[in-house]
Amino acid sequence: MNVTMLPKPPRVGLVSLGCPKNLVDSERIMTKLRADGYDMSPDYAGADVVLVNTCGFLDSAKEESLEAIGEAIAENGRVVVTGCMGKEAEVIRERFPDVLAITGAQQYEDVVAAVHQAAPPVPSPFIDLVPEAGLKLTPRHYSYLKISEGCNHRCAFCIIPHLRGDLVSRRPDAVLREAEKLVAAGTKELLVISQDTSAYGVDFRHKAWPWKGEEVRAHMTDLARELGKLGGASGDVWVRLHYVYPYPHVDNVIPLMAEGLVLPYLDIPFQHASPDVLRRMRRPANDAKVLQRIRSWREQVPDLAVRSTFVVGFPGETDEDFAYLLAWLEEARLDRVGAFKFEAVEGAPATAMADQVPEDVKQERYEAVMALSARISAEKLGAKVGSRLDVLIDAVDAETGGATGRSKADAPEIDGEVHLRDAGGLKPGDLVTIQVEDADEHDLYGVPA
Repeated sequence: MNVTMLPKPPRVGLVSLGCPKNLVDSERIMTKLRADGYDMSPDYAGADVVLVNTCGFLDSAKEESLEAIGEAIAENGRVVVTGCMGKEAEVIRERFPDVLAITGAQQYEDVVAAVHQAAPPVPSPFIDLVPEAGLKLTPRHYSYLKISEGCNHRCAFCIIPHLRGDLVSRRPDAVLREAEKLVAAGTKELLVISQDTSAYGVDFRHKAWPWKGEEVRAHMTDLARELGKLGGASGDVWVRLHYVYPYPHVDNVIPLMAEGLVLPYLDIPFQHASPDVLRRMRRPANDAKVLQRIRSWREQVPDLAVRSTFVVGFPGETDEDFAYLLAWLEEARLDRVGAFKFEAVEGAPATAMADQVPEDVKQERYEAVMALSARISAEKLGAKVGSRLDVLIDAVDAETGGATGRSKADAPEIDGEVHLRDAGGLKPGDLVTIQVEDADEHDLYGVPA
């Protein structure tokens, strides 16, 4: 009997830094490499080549990327660099001349070619297979779904358009096909991401494409509606919208939340509230209308969760501007808030602005925003004690019988969690109803109902 000896496939290690969009890029690269017969290595020692997907959004992120490259070279020696810092190849080469190759963000073909050259694949019909949904770096039960790349905004603190270019949308039928495959492979939550989800399809002038005997426009509302249908009548697939700029048509997504097609959750990057600061940031500055719209949204969907991020210490931010922000946050009572101290980034217009805010003042303002947000969050979560919520299970501890999951108000990694007792019989990906027993500033505690 002839026995086919399978060749040992080359192994690739991965370090993926930065935002969820970078994670999606890493997943796409790894899907292609796995299809080409590569295995993934969980550590440096077992890898034939290490791929570092870098972030270049802030100077601190660049330094973290450079440290990751240095560690990979020290531990393995064979390193390919990709991602946003690929635009600064000379900086990387100067510090790490032994890097095998450097490519920019979304240059999937170049990345794969560089890996092929560093560790040539061994063709084999027994190895060159990949799951239908692609190789994922996130747990099987939730998946990031990237609908566009780039951004048309020119915010003074941001270099994303320089790194990733203007907005380029994916066709809606392509997005929906990918979503269908993810759901078929076990995804229970689709996290829709882009640099500007609300602007999806503007580059297509919202052209329609055929989809299952009908037409679907390249428009956020149409796409969200179709994604919501993937869960069927039971609604057992969650659709969560991230990076939603508050354009007027966002109002049309709220009825989809009321119908249960889309999660009652909006991730809106307000960045500030003071009209003067927003103008200097080159962002829309109509804070009063935003508050009015949030009230209207909550009237239509009472359990709507709104999360946002804010920049403190932007050049020229006065004590009055900051007091305005705190008063706005007090009135808006957002469910989830993240804050960042302004950081000067090479190439961003704000870096050269006058009236830079001292670091100690930035720190004070950051702590004040986080303290206020924590108090509001604790009050809002405390009001949920005694209620019942649907929770998606992320992890189960068989020894303690506990489990950790998230409610519809909680995105993975950035929001709170729901910690359960007497839940040992559950498994990741289960959707369960729970009774809330306690709460703190960020998380809920309960038991399966």
